[in-house]
Amino acid sequence: MINRRNFIKTVPVVGAGVVLSNQVIAQPEYAKDKLPENHREYWVQLLDKVSGPVLEAGSQNKLKATMPVETTTGAKKKPSTYLEAVGRLLAGIAPWMESNSGNSTESGLRQKYREMALKTIHNITDETSPDYLFDHMEPQMLVDAAFLAHAFLRAPQQLWLALSADTKSNVVKCFVATREVKPYYSNWLLFSGMIEAFFLKNDLPFDIMRLDFSVKKHQEWYLGDGMYGDGPNFHWDYYNSYVIQPMLMDIVTVMQEKKKFDDRSTEEIAKRFTRYAAIQERLISPEGTFPIIGRSIPYRMGAFQHLAQACLQKRLPEIVKPAQVRCALTAVMQRIMSAPGTFDENGWLQIGLCGHQQSIGESYISTGSLYLCSTAFLPLGLATDDEFWKDADAPWTSVQIWSGEDLKNDHAIYQETKGCR
Repeated sequence: MINRRNFIKTVPVVGAGVVLSNQVIAQPEYAKDKLPENHREYWVQLLDKVSGPVLEAGSQNKLKATMPVETTTGAKKKPSTYLEAVGRLLAGIAPWMESNSGNSTESGLRQKYREMALKTIHNITDETSPDYLFDHMEPQMLVDAAFLAHAFLRAPQQLWLALSADTKSNVVKCFVATREVKPYYSNWLLFSGMIEAFFLKNDLPFDIMRLDFSVKKHQEWYLGDGMYGDGPNFHWDYYNSYVIQPMLMDIVTVMQEKKKFDDRSTEEIAKRFTRYAAIQERLISPEGTFPIIGRSIPYRMGAFQHLAQACLQKRLPEIVKPAQVRCALTAVMQRIMSAPGTFDENGWLQIGLCGHQQSIGESYISTGSLYLCSTAFLPLGLATDDEFWKDADAPWTSVQIWSGEDLKNDHAIYQETKGCR
């Protein structure tokens, strides 16, 4: 059993002539626990804690009435925040809801969430509902309609096909309405592309230009070694994981299936995807922390959506074993989600990374935004007998390196050619 406390003892604290006191390097008490005996059980319990308030309120038509709206600007209202909560949450837990694996306790919980999710989707797209969320159209509505569309792609049987005919019609109507939003010249192009990919996947009328343009621009914006620019420029942040690579990979997969994208370009994007997964795994420190760089840090462990999707889709590099990623992601979850102040007294997420830290959020951050953290749960879509869950605990790369193990060196990938094909 891995014990992160023991890992830390192997790391030198003297370097470059500077001695760090024990007080400086000590971890907070809540972060000193060793990894859980049963990782999946811990993940499901955390999923339940994060998801419960949103879907219980949404399924009862009480989302607007009961969900708190915390903003970084002091604004008391943010109409899009409710769709942010629903779309982002479902995008993260969709593979788990699509799965049928797990013990009786997990299966019972899953069925409860399936039913609540279907009711919530009905309520937020029904014009007569007090929780109808598409009664206005602002740019942010495109973003989170896209996350909801991504959820449908990740759980086609349990989230899309299980809907009534009337609710499906309402969803389509709401998604079509987002076409009036002009996406920013950045990762936002993929939000339009994701909605059209949902239409394409389900043999509904789609706009090939919104699909093709979003993909080709990101091919042009590829910078090398598994990284895309967020628009024409590079941003040192986690948007390659929050949005760009997970959505791009799934959009081109749908396009390839429907003969709208060529196999060679899909393979190229997949190779970049795998390289970025290797980079993400190396970003997780022995303590379960990671560099706090760039914007949208309150998305918490959503910073590792890409790595989680790489596990779900079997796109990890050969040298990275699924069990070491499981342990790394569990360490991140423990380090972040156990921090006092993460949840309010009613179980809703609060702005911050390590607890309640309102100043760390940008002006667009609000309560609903925070539910992007659920995308770290994507591997729960894997069966319990998958190697990700069944293999013995294993140290992740930074643990191995900082413990003195002699690992093979890391290499960039060079073969790509920029531009469209």
